[in-house]
Amino acid sequence: QVTLVESGGGLVQAGGSLRLSCAASGRTFSRYAMGWFRQAPGKEREFVAAISRSGDSTYYADSVKGRFTISRDNAKNTVYLQMNSQEPEDTAVYYCAADFAPPRSDPAQYAFWGQGTQVTVSS
Repeated sequence: QVTLVESGGGLVQAGGSLRLSCAASGRTFSRYAMGWFRQAPGKEREFVAAISRSGDSTYYADSVKGRFTISRDNAKNTVYLQMNSQEPEDTAVYYCAADFAPPRSDPAQYAFWGQGTQVTVSS
């Protein structure tokens, strides 16, 4: 069992940057692959990025590739999502998720979820 708490959301202008953090409880953080997902009003939850347990492998949705960077610090039990060159289409609630299995893009395959943090990008 792991508890995830996201932070760092807010309002940013198009072209700006935000960094989201997701802090995990417990002493087994390095055993979890981590993912970031987002959900806009009226839309399904969609994959944004994922990272392997060691941080050596990362994966991105095409819509954010080259603009967003996922990283993790296992000593701090935290995963990050650096978001640059943001677009109004990035507006959504952002969630982090954890699972023992290797990182994937299907949200149904993640066992643990945070409560989410709102990101709003104004044009």
